[in-house]
Amino acid sequence: MTTLVCCIDRDSVITTTAGVDPPVAGWEAVRSLVTDVGLDDPESTTVNCLLEALRTTRELRDDGDDAVVAVLSADTDSQTAPDRTIAAQLDTLIEQHDPNSSIVVIGAAEDERLLPVVESRLQVDGVDRVVVRQARDIESTYYLLKQFLADEELRSTILVPLGISLLLVPALLLYFSFTIALAGLAALLGLAVLYKGLGIDEYVERVPEWSRELLYSGRVSVVTYVTAVGLLSIGLFSGGFAVTGRTTPALSPLSGVAFLHHSLPWLTLAAVTASTGRLFDELIQADGLRVPTLSLPFGLLSVGIVIRGFTGYVFDATLAVGAVMLSPTQRLALVIVGGVAVSLVGVKVATMLESSTTTAPVEQSADGSQ
Repeated sequence: MTTLVCCIDRDSVITTTAGVDPPVAGWEAVRSLVTDVGLDDPESTTVNCLLEALRTTRELRDDGDDAVVAVLSADTDSQTAPDRTIAAQLDTLIEQHDPNSSIVVIGAAEDERLLPVVESRLQVDGVDRVVVRQARDIESTYYLLKQFLADEELRSTILVPLGISLLLVPALLLYFSFTIALAGLAALLGLAVLYKGLGIDEYVERVPEWSRELLYSGRVSVVTYVTAVGLLSIGLFSGGFAVTGRTTPALSPLSGVAFLHHSLPWLTLAAVTASTGRLFDELIQADGLRVPTLSLPFGLLSVGIVIRGFTGYVFDATLAVGAVMLSPTQRLALVIVGGVAVSLVGVKVATMLESSTTTAPVEQSADGSQ
């Protein structure tokens, strides 16, 4: 069994330095190249590549393998591309030594481009990448960056937000201070990380398909979802106007409570509207109504009532109910009781409707049997 240990030099360093005509085959010929190339440029990685090829050949011969060491180098006088020059030299070596397999020794990342050329002509049993110890971190970083840039998903996830951020920095610095520009850049990068980390991109990809299904299915939830989005927008604007109209600092905790207090009725109405549309869809499909779906609008409404009561406790001192003046604590307790009552009513209504929908088919089948 003959193994060809070939050292690839795509940059034609050996051809230029030693002045030999490639390919160079044989132990003594390659060993003399080490001296010639080393004396010309002791810091060249090609010297280490040649020595590694000799060491690999010696190990194979010690194991009883008929190993042949050779050097493939691009010819600077060639009119063809360096890759085709290497391919022609490899064909010459195969014709002369008739090897059964090969081990490729490369000393630079650019030489790795020639691996398909060798694999197309000869079986490759191994690839020996020579990395100089002093430059190991640099070479490792290069291979890592090369692998990173080859991954399309990683490029779109990291490089695109980073590129947009770098483009926005000059515009922000032009109109704002350095602090504001840095804060905007950090906020944009944070949103990009959350967008990918929370899987929001997967939901965004499914939005067109989901919208198409809703439109073609003729569901009532199409209208209710659009209505919910409108109510949600009104709620956000109402909360924003309430915050901007206050004399307290915009970022104080009280401003946050004011935003929630004024926007909560609209947000609750939007949630109830969306869940009601889903309830109507299941009712129209006549597949049977489930208790969680039936009780969902009541649950959302009760949660909105309770949260509204807590936010109102912060602002309003007293509340008149008829002739009775309620303190904030009494009003909060009343609101909590009302929210629990609404939730219980929802569970009761859902249970009654579900029992009626499940018993109707039984009675019908009993009538049919009679």
